[in-house]
Order: sequence, then structure tokens, then C-alpha cells
Amino acid sequence: MTMTKDYYNVLGVDKKASKDDIKKAFRKLAHKYHPDKGGTDESKFKEITEAYSILSDDKKRREYDTYGQAFQGGAGAGAGAHGSPFGGFDFSQFQQGFEQGGVDFDFGDIFGDIFGGGRTRERTPRGRDISIDLEIPFKDAAFGTTRTVLIAKVSTCSLCRGTGAKHGTELEKCATCSGSGRIHETRNSILGQFTSVRACTACDGSGKIPREKCAECKGHGVHRKQEEVKISIPAGIDNGEMIRLPGQGEAIKAGTAGDLYAKIHVKPHAAFRREGFNLIMNLPVKLTDALLGTTVSIESLEGKTLEVKIPPMKRAEELLRVADKGIPGDGGRGDLIIRLEVALPHKLSGKAKKSVEDLKSEGL
Repeated sequence: MTMTKDYYNVLGVDKKASKDDIKKAFRKLAHKYHPDKGGTDESKFKEITEAYSILSDDKKRREYDTYGQAFQGGAGAGAGAHGSPFGGFDFSQFQQGFEQGGVDFDFGDIFGDIFGGGRTRERTPRGRDISIDLEIPFKDAAFGTTRTVLIAKVSTCSLCRGTGAKHGTELEKCATCSGSGRIHETRNSILGQFTSVRACTACDGSGKIPREKCAECKGHGVHRKQEEVKISIPAGIDNGEMIRLPGQGEAIKAGTAGDLYAKIHVKPHAAFRREGFNLIMNLPVKLTDALLGTTVSIESLEGKTLEVKIPPMKRAEELLRVADKGIPGDGGRGDLIIRLEVALPHKLSGKAKKSVEDLKSEGL
């Protein structure tokens, strides 16, 4: 009796599964059963590989769905000659096709994280990012400023300008990587040979080594030192916002420097607080000024004196708005919003008490 394998069941997917779902299922099972990842069931790994080779190919999948047991593109006859778990699926031909690039689905992408490489992908080496915290006054956050900070980091050697060579000497081809800057490492698996590529440690990926090393950086082209970095803080920046300075992180030979990230912490102001681009301040006023109105002088965020007219108040708390005296931003400035609060006296003199009683008799 012959039986066809249920490829959908092998991968644990529904018959209506998309190609992406099939790929995800295969990737998960490949991680679990691949011998190089500690899996012990090689026949199971071959089985899921066989299933994926059929279901990931639109034409083969259609034929499999149509013909079932008569399908000859996979292990349609169950276990084949010599008890091979692949049956009609010729794994040796599949492996050869994969090695020659004849397989029409991307195992390099699927096994890249399993084998530590898979299909070769060139990436420019990049130095580490640096993150710092920077505290600034409220006023500087509102109007912008510049800060210079001293940071200890790996920087390009100023003496050899990153070459690693003594001034006046030449670079020569690295013997370890033959000048390529890359080391190819090959590993064998049941699917064939997989090659991963890493940077050459002898030349730090540059492909060249100094004939005579720089005395400052010992031939590395970079070294750790303290460096001053100027940070421009834009007007209107808020507490907790981040400033990114590309290329101001740690340097690396034969690569690009990382970035510097400065997280801004704004000190609270004694009189103002921020709501969006508006400034809010509380202003206590005397009871008589609240009833009759007055004019008061206040100091703006810039340090200038503002004359603010207070009309007779109708409530215990009222708001006054002074246009364009808030935080710069969005091509303009917010407003200064003054919250008026009636300050009641702690003690009344006899004369003041009589005046209040007169007011009371007037119904006030």
C-alpha cells in the first residue's frame, strides 16, 4: 500500500496557508531539528525540508494539491529504495541543485541565522553609538543654545589619520586575508556547504596593515581618548527629547563611526511651566486689585519687563493671555498665559474689617 505524505501536516500549516506562513513554519521547525543546532532527528529535518521544497514552489504545490498520491515531485511513494525517508524525493539532487544555485527558493535567507552567515551579505563595519544625558536651564531649552561636552570614546587617531601607519611609511597587503579584509569560513551540513564571512581581525577589515605601526594608536588607526563635542540645542526642545549627532559616536577602522545621542533634561523654572509652546505662570493679586483692576509689572522669560493690565476680576481665578511671549516653535511663538489668583489677607485691621462689613451690606 502506498501513501503520499501530507506536506501541510509535516509543516503544521493549513492547506490554505500563504507562502509567508509556510516559510515561517519551516523556519521554526528548521531551528528545532537542524543537526547543527542540536537537533537529533535528521530524518525529521529532511522531511520538513522536502515539504518546504514542494509547498514553497507554486507549480509543484499546484501539482501536489491536484494529483495527491500520483504526484512525483516529492516523496509520493512513501519510503523509497534503501529505506530512505525521502522516498521519491531525490535529496542528493536537491542538495546538488542548491549548491549550484538551482533551487528556486531562498535557503540562504532562511538558514542565515542558523549557520551564522548563509548567503554572503556585505555590510560596512560601524562603530558603537554613545548615549549621554545633558541638563540645561529652562530658558536655554526655550531659545536654544550650544553646549560643549567632554567625552571619553574611541576616536580616529589624529596622528596617522586612521591609517594605523607611522607617518611617512606605507601600508602593505594583509597576508591573513590576502588584502580582501574578509575571512571566509565554510561549514558542512546535509544541505551542502555554507559559507559565512567575517571581518579579518589582523587588519580590522581594511585589507592592509602598516609596515611600521603608528606610535599613538599602535597600528589600529583608532584609540580611546577624551574629545570635545559641540552640541547645538534647537529652540523649543522639550524635556526628555533626544538629539542625534551622526558620526560622533565611537570610531572604527575601515568603517563608519557610530552616532552620539544626547538626552535633554530641562531644569524646572521658578516662575514658568510649559504646556506645548505656551508658558504658564501663576500671579497672586490683592483683593482690592482684583475688584478694581490694576497694572502690574512682570519679568518675561527673556528677562524683560512686561506691563500687564489686569481688568476688574469677576471670578476668584481668571486667565490673561500675552501673545507671542511663549516658547518658540513651528515658525512662531506660543503665548504667555497668566493665571490670576486672589490673595486673601491673613489678618484684617479694625478699619479694614469695617470696610469689608460695608461691602457686605452692599451685597458684595
